[in-house]
Amino acid sequence: MSSEFRTRNPEPGTRNIGVSMAHSYTPGLRVTPRTVVRKRRILPIPGQVLVREGQAVTAGTVIAQTDLPGKVHTVNVVNLLGIVPEEIRRYMLKREGDMVQAAEPIAENRPFIKWLKTRVPAPITGTVESVSEVTGQVFLREPPKPLALSAYLDGHVVETFPGQGASVETVCSLVQGIFGVGGEAVGTIAVAVAGPEEVLTPERIVESHRGTILIGGSLIGRDGFARAKHVGVCAIVVGGIHDLDLKELLGRDLGVAITGTEQVGFTLIITEGFGRIAMARKTFDLLASKAGRRASCSGATQIRAGVIRPEVIIPLGERSAVSGQRSEKEVSKAGGGLKVGDQIRIIREPHFGRICRVSDLPADLRLLPTGSKARVLEAELDDGERIIVPRANVELLEA
Repeated sequence: MSSEFRTRNPEPGTRNIGVSMAHSYTPGLRVTPRTVVRKRRILPIPGQVLVREGQAVTAGTVIAQTDLPGKVHTVNVVNLLGIVPEEIRRYMLKREGDMVQAAEPIAENRPFIKWLKTRVPAPITGTVESVSEVTGQVFLREPPKPLALSAYLDGHVVETFPGQGASVETVCSLVQGIFGVGGEAVGTIAVAVAGPEEVLTPERIVESHRGTILIGGSLIGRDGFARAKHVGVCAIVVGGIHDLDLKELLGRDLGVAITGTEQVGFTLIITEGFGRIAMARKTFDLLASKAGRRASCSGATQIRAGVIRPEVIIPLGERSAVSGQRSEKEVSKAGGGLKVGDQIRIIREPHFGRICRVSDLPADLRLLPTGSKARVLEAELDDGERIIVPRANVELLEA
């Protein structure tokens, strides 16, 4: 497991950056009951856009579609027939652009004795892409695969991009996580525990949770994963996970990479970190208050340049009063400056996982126990205790 995920370091380049000695950028996770999110949905290759600006869409609405080129297969005809490349066209039964069926002959030799004839069958059903007189190979392409791009959100189309896709906007509650795996999922919010410190054990996952985005507490283990797959849960949101359980779930150790394409049977979103860590009360209460509501989520995560956070988006069924309201990305960019009174989470020991508020932002560098100097902040814990923490060791809990 990468140290970035294990210790929850802030993204590279976010330490002590600012316009003044007392103002620095701090990475933040957004947990807010009401915001406007805009998602740009773009096809990987040009295609057809099926929606118009102003149109209401649901998460499953197909907003654009295209055909992905089929896989190419190579057949070495000259080796199979024992001929030279320059002669290949004389022995071909099919030409460029011809359709072929699997096992149908595409070339054959012409011996004097007919029972010595050799035929080259097509390994796939598809089209003859090209015949090379240089290499003696024939390239066959599988039929194109249709790709339908969904809206992902319940909302409205605010912009279209001809041949590419569209932007969908929604007024919603938003919860971002620290790490996730698995792709996009849509389901109804369900809560399986009574509080954020409880473990999501297998017996808490019942048949009625099929197709839901299931909210747990502090931890889920490998037995919980197996039960969630069996029931058919579409997504799980919990505070923490043991890295060995994650490795078993994925079937491999996860390095530093973009997640979101894993096929593990459900989407998994971790809100706090690795180990047994109670979900932040603010996060749990917000998700619990939305039980029974339809939501969209994604486990896609990237911790390096171009940060991508796993997310749960719960549309509120409203339409933004101003079509041009800032998108989630723009709002995130606008934030980042720590202020006295901001709620933060500490992401390093000895206070790892504690949620507190900024009480002071000293401008001068302070000498740390490690012997290095860094900008720090003073934070007040729930019990009133005040502690000094390096600014690089906290993340902002954005409202």
